Amino acid sequence: MRARLRVAATATVAAASVLLAGCSGGDTNQVANAAYSYKPAQPATPIQHVVVIFGENISFDHYFGTYPNATNSDGTPFKADRHTPKVNGLSKQLLTHNPNAYDPKRLAPSQALTCDQNHGYGPEQKAVDGRKMDKFVENTETDKCTGQPVLFGEPGLVMDYYDGNTVTAMWNYAQHYALSDNSFDTVYGPSTPGALNLISGQTHGVQAMDPKTGKPTTDAYAVQSPDKNGIGTVTNDPDPFYDDCSNSNGKSTNNLAAMHGQNIGDLLNQKHVTWGWFQGGFKPTSTANGKAVCGAQHTNVGGIAALDYSPHHNPFEYYKSTANPKHLPPTSVQAIGRTDQANHQYDTSDFDAAVAANNLPAVSFLKAGEYQDGHAGYSDPLDEQAFIVKEINQLQKSKEWSSTAVVLAYDDSDGWYDHVKSPTVNGSKDAALDQSALCGKAPVSGGYADRCGYGPRLPLLVISPYAKTNHVDHSLTDQTSILKFIEDNWRTGQIGDHSFDQRAGSLNGMFDFRHPSRQKLILDPKTGAVVH
Repeated sequence: MRARLRVAATATVAAASVLLAGCSGGDTNQVANAAYSYKPAQPATPIQHVVVIFGENISFDHYFGTYPNATNSDGTPFKADRHTPKVNGLSKQLLTHNPNAYDPKRLAPSQALTCDQNHGYGPEQKAVDGRKMDKFVENTETDKCTGQPVLFGEPGLVMDYYDGNTVTAMWNYAQHYALSDNSFDTVYGPSTPGALNLISGQTHGVQAMDPKTGKPTTDAYAVQSPDKNGIGTVTNDPDPFYDDCSNSNGKSTNNLAAMHGQNIGDLLNQKHVTWGWFQGGFKPTSTANGKAVCGAQHTNVGGIAALDYSPHHNPFEYYKSTANPKHLPPTSVQAIGRTDQANHQYDTSDFDAAVAANNLPAVSFLKAGEYQDGHAGYSDPLDEQAFIVKEINQLQKSKEWSSTAVVLAYDDSDGWYDHVKSPTVNGSKDAALDQSALCGKAPVSGGYADRCGYGPRLPLLVISPYAKTNHVDHSLTDQTSILKFIEDNWRTGQIGDHSFDQRAGSLNGMFDFRHPSRQKLILDPKTGAVVH
């Protein structure tokens, strides 16, 4: 060891949903009136609104490894309730005699901005090292990067973690609601596979598209293990074909990716259930050559600027059926969640407008602009905290909070260390790409290669009047468990074609549908401390 110096249990049937799904159309009144001519599927639980806040690139140990014990030497003070249940976190042995090349160390609030780690499909498998969990430094660490010294980096960085003095809001939400310590990335790899698994449980079905001709092509980055028709699996982060803002607003000519099949948006539309994906920077700032330009940008707490909108973080734009290529706005606030020219794809400002108008869709997915999404390299826990707290505070103050469940989840681990050995529930026999013998030994669902998983353990929280209080759930779940909850709650049926939703564990262990709490938790967006 090298030393370092610091430089539903079954749910009751709910009351009728007050939100009705819409139909296509252009005139605002026509859309609104037509929307109410449909009878939407009624939820199977008291949850009439699900809001998924989907963050970027965090392993469980990176945020909750020492929960509920904070150092309290700097940052926002945190003191846990004495009845807080234990999590499967970093033991004394793992903190002081870790099998990796370095021991984990606490990152201070002043080190909130760090280098981005390697979170590729193959390197993450290598880090696991046959479930010995001892090769993270060699395979997923990046300790030097552009942006230093604003971005913190040092040898062994990949092992490090934050505590409740930095990720204060996350720990406070865990204290008052439900936290899972046994939830995993559905497969190994980066953001796009995680985002696709959230909405379809499926990373197979991708085809490379030439952005110049609009026709299918071949591309080893966009498509792995293609069949004779060029359709294969996504393991990387190609931009979506059905999005004008892809390829850095058209400044590059990389081949793009189009997904075949269906996603949860299609299923919700079939049941006339309102829904939407809301992402920071989705609203265009201009047009160029007839295409939308997503030019909005912000700086994080360290002064590093980033474009708000990242096309490959928006999974619905890979599917023609649920894409809004021109980034057209909703025809009205009342049309949000219903089918109009926006096709259920919105800016986060549209979500805020819908909440203010008491027009919260039945299902909402929130993606922060890049500077607030938590992704190392251009975002950080403090900016992420500001976004999450702002959105949850306004939801708790809304009339619809009593029937709402917020799910905090992540798209991948960023390669950050986590000590838990994930079960391999689906295999892959791609000798060129798979780096773990474990992948080759497990059954391959549908015969689709390059979907080996589960990947690393990720944080998962449920915040709701119906969430269990100060509860740690140990049920085995993954990203598609969120998809499954939505499917089951609105009785949509499943995705099909060997989607991972068919094997997803249930989130019901995080809920108590019989005893809702009237207590609300308002936090300070800057510090994460409890306001009341």
